[in-house]
Amino acid sequence: MQDSQEVRAMLDRIGEFRNESLTDFSLSKNEIAFELALGQVISDIGRKHPLLIGGEEVYTGQTLKSTNPARPREVIGVFSRAGAVEAGSAIEAAGEAFESWSRTPTTERAAILLRAAELMRARRHELSAWMVYEVGKNWVEADADTVEAIDFLEYYARQMLELELVQVIQAPGERDTLHYIPLGVGAVIPPWNFPLAILVGMSSAAIVAGNTIVLKPASDAPKIAWEYARILGEAGLPPGVCNLLTGPGGVAGETLVDHPRTRFIAFTGSKEVGLRIHTRAARPRPGQNWIKRTILEMGGKGAVIVDETADLDAAATGILVSAFGYQGQKCSAGSRAILVDEIYDTLLEKILEQAPEMLTIGDPARREHTLGPVVSQRQYETVLDYIEVGKREGQLLYGGKAPDRDGYYIEPTIFGGVSPDARIAQEEIFGPVLAVIKARDWQHAIEIANSTEFGLTGAYYSTDPERLAYARREFHVGNLYFNRKCTGALVGIHPFGGFNMSGTDSKAGGPDYLLLFTQAKSIAEKLPE
Repeated sequence: MQDSQEVRAMLDRIGEFRNESLTDFSLSKNEIAFELALGQVISDIGRKHPLLIGGEEVYTGQTLKSTNPARPREVIGVFSRAGAVEAGSAIEAAGEAFESWSRTPTTERAAILLRAAELMRARRHELSAWMVYEVGKNWVEADADTVEAIDFLEYYARQMLELELVQVIQAPGERDTLHYIPLGVGAVIPPWNFPLAILVGMSSAAIVAGNTIVLKPASDAPKIAWEYARILGEAGLPPGVCNLLTGPGGVAGETLVDHPRTRFIAFTGSKEVGLRIHTRAARPRPGQNWIKRTILEMGGKGAVIVDETADLDAAATGILVSAFGYQGQKCSAGSRAILVDEIYDTLLEKILEQAPEMLTIGDPARREHTLGPVVSQRQYETVLDYIEVGKREGQLLYGGKAPDRDGYYIEPTIFGGVSPDARIAQEEIFGPVLAVIKARDWQHAIEIANSTEFGLTGAYYSTDPERLAYARREFHVGNLYFNRKCTGALVGIHPFGGFNMSGTDSKAGGPDYLLLFTQAKSIAEKLPE
């Protein structure tokens, strides 16, 4: 509960939120700067990294190697593996830090996020370069990831200040206030596909709201998390507010979810893991006197619908970008293209014509390559298995092979004539595979789009206002886009989160998100007569 004049003064000083601009790599100065960053970070690979618990570096007997999916024998870093003991210690450290951090003025908490954003700007290309090497992002995708991370820091700092100024109607003879207070200790479990943006978004929201956290990054992307933890420390975050555990999710992850001091779990990842977390969190443990809150963003099976009124050239481009951006390893990916019968053959031909020029495979460290490897051997095998399923379920029109080269590369793959209930049209593949489905008409296309268990993203290409109005009501996804791709949500503009088995519709990057990390306390004081 901070003086409102101080909060207003800070908001006036920092100004309105504005999205960070993407890097224009067509400018030679930017291309040279990124090349230098790639060379700078590659000279630092292979180092050993400890856990961070209560501000202390903790090395364990077991380690995890992070490798470059483009060159799997290249070790990016060696990281200590956390187990149940370390997870318990991290929760205790977060619990101790909560006593003081929860009472830290909101302006101070917001200022730390803003300082972290400035440090990220200064190291922007360095952070992006780590993502090129650790998770196989191309230059543009890595830069967009870093930009989104900066946006989250800037946006949530302002949003928390705004929450301090919320006012309620005053009853006669009373002083009435509403305060948003932190929950407590939380577990933050981000994914590997947006290893900086989503990690920063979930953790910074929790922290600026006054909570303390144990951050458990994906085992395929620990280096990015380590660099972020360093930035938070340099920005002035006190020890124990953010504790970093690296290693596989099994034992450590279950300890975080089950621990009676854990107040909330923020998770982004697969449906299967998300549901398991939700189930485990629902069971109270001895010594626990609250219902744990789960903030879950899970899978997707995005659909791009195109009807006969659409700009077919634009739709073809939008379908390819939606399906194959970052090798299709996005929960928002448009992995289904649903085309009405009247333009099915014509648009499919345009898609196949554009694909060779747009989808160039190779080492993402080179700017000209748009598609890098999938992230791991496990992902590689899973996607290839789905391609074999697709060969039985549809007509292979493009790709479908794994190039004979080092790295986890898979050709962008397009199947036509896919049934709406086929496995490749229903299950999340999380790889460069597109299922093209024919619909009788535009209404049938929306029915098909709604036929999966997911409800995250979708796009509809049409110039008919009545059809778009119908889609606004009936296309059941959390993020719906008209006449554009279904990926690339912007912080503050496209609050992100989905329906059904896509999660709890948390709406990251929107005005409601911080409420998930707080609890509202209403205070009424009777005034003397």
